[in-house]
Amino acid sequence: MSHDHPDTRQSDEQLWEERYRGSEQVWSGKPNAALVREATGLTPGMALDLGCGEGADAIWLAAHGWRVTAVDISPTALRRGASHAAVAGLGDHIDWQRHDLAESFPAGRYDLVSVCFLHSRGPLPWRTVLRTAAAAVLPGGVLLVVGHCAFPSWHAGHHDDVEFPSPDDVLAALALPDHEWEVLVSQAYEFAATGPEGQPGTRSDSTVKVRRLAD
Repeated sequence: MSHDHPDTRQSDEQLWEERYRGSEQVWSGKPNAALVREATGLTPGMALDLGCGEGADAIWLAAHGWRVTAVDISPTALRRGASHAAVAGLGDHIDWQRHDLAESFPAGRYDLVSVCFLHSRGPLPWRTVLRTAAAAVLPGGVLLVVGHCAFPSWHAGHHDDVEFPSPDDVLAALALPDHEWEVLVSQAYEFAATGPEGQPGTRSDSTVKVRRLAD
């Protein structure tokens, strides 16, 4: 995620398009472990996957009975996701939509809104995006926010334009009324990971899972 400074906004679409066009496959093709952990056991319904990338999370949700709206800023990523879903026989279960979340948001309300690793080098207004995502959750539904807490241990550079919210930061940004929501998970996890050159290291991720109370 990034700082909320729209007056210095760069083209996130260009950045992500260059990244996706530079490789035939950017991500592993496997769903995020946090999504699998936190969505397993939920009753399938309508799901919104924000920042869907090449579609692994959306496809996993569809395979487990969800009707998914999958959103990304990159047309290339969306085309790849749709192609993977078609190969898996799940093309009819996922609606792929292009949105720049700083400017537009998909219509409707959902039983699950998943925001996994929605990070950007540009000034994505992540606090506004999270509040809009929360507003899209149906009564009884779940908002899941997963992100990095810091750069990995092997990362030597520094980027002032990248912000890594802690679970407390996420909850503060959401500002959810206690009588309308319950916090199910609010936790940071540190785990062993391997760097791009095979070097051992650690990563730290956060998970926030909240449920809107039924009317």
